[in-house]
Amino acid sequence: MSGPLRIEPVDPYDDAAFDAWHEVYRASQHHGRPAAAVTAWTREEMRAALQRPGRRTWAGAWLGRVDGEPVATGHLQTPLLDNLAQAQLSIDVAPAHRRRGHGSRMLAHLGAEAASRGRDLWIAEASWPMGAPVDGAGEPGPSLLRGHGFGLGLVEVLRVLDPLPDPDHLRALAAEAAPHHAAYEVRSFVGRVPDDLLDDWARITASLNTEAPVGTLSLEADVVDPALVREEEELLARQARTRHATVALGPGGGVVAYTEIVTTEHEPGLAYQWGTVVDRAHRGRRLGLALKAANHLLLHEQVADLRMVRTWNAETNTHMVAVNDALGYRPLERYGGFERRA
Repeated sequence: MSGPLRIEPVDPYDDAAFDAWHEVYRASQHHGRPAAAVTAWTREEMRAALQRPGRRTWAGAWLGRVDGEPVATGHLQTPLLDNLAQAQLSIDVAPAHRRRGHGSRMLAHLGAEAASRGRDLWIAEASWPMGAPVDGAGEPGPSLLRGHGFGLGLVEVLRVLDPLPDPDHLRALAAEAAPHHAAYEVRSFVGRVPDDLLDDWARITASLNTEAPVGTLSLEADVVDPALVREEEELLARQARTRHATVALGPGGGVVAYTEIVTTEHEPGLAYQWGTVVDRAHRGRRLGLALKAANHLLLHEQVADLRMVRTWNAETNTHMVAVNDALGYRPLERYGGFERRA
């Protein structure tokens, strides 16, 4: 093929256009990576998010074709209530069509779209093998981003837990941690956040961007709004995702720590660790270990045939890495958060 790359927006309600977009995205995400490291969203999950992203976020997708053949995808997301200078850009190129400039042209297109929306802080991600340099030097994704002015702001490690640890091991970890937080209550739930926890849940989950290590990335805390939690739950339902969560209630009764793992009907047997935060005033009481042990026990009880959980941690987050080591997670791949000021 020798024609130019023609980039067009993708209507998530158009079956043919969206399917073409998702096939390129899926093939790119799978190429050259261990199967356990592939965390691409399924067709149904991505489509639901693009169709009705909600009040918190705007999202759009573009497909690049050469002579009519789909060869590259772009995805752009901009927060609408906080982090108002930010745009999150992601590109994928079909494996057979790489090294022809398609990724660079799609990245430039997304940058122009971000700028048209008043966003001058661009964030993108790339992954690379554990055996490569820690900063991803020389690897395709990081090299592309660096070539377009992005700097590495945060290195995370994808870890996998397979199989799930024995329940007795999880109970032993929880029992070991319990004396350090005897005045606290550990409580788990599945699905919707209980009404009596809603306000506290909105507050503590909104702090993830600033309480978890973010390196030099320019991230602000999310807006605190219980109504947005309910809106997110509606999206999870459309995506056929289920939240499994555990919180710690402090001596005064409020939520001071949380952890959550999400499963999806579209990937039976798999689960994804999302956020974990312990309020600064309540650290040093082994709440992170206690909550994660309890939440993995919850998975044992609620999810049949679970074979793997995936999680990400900043390499500098030594406390949480130690917790995950105790649970049995093993490192598989590095991820980098890259940032550019337009």
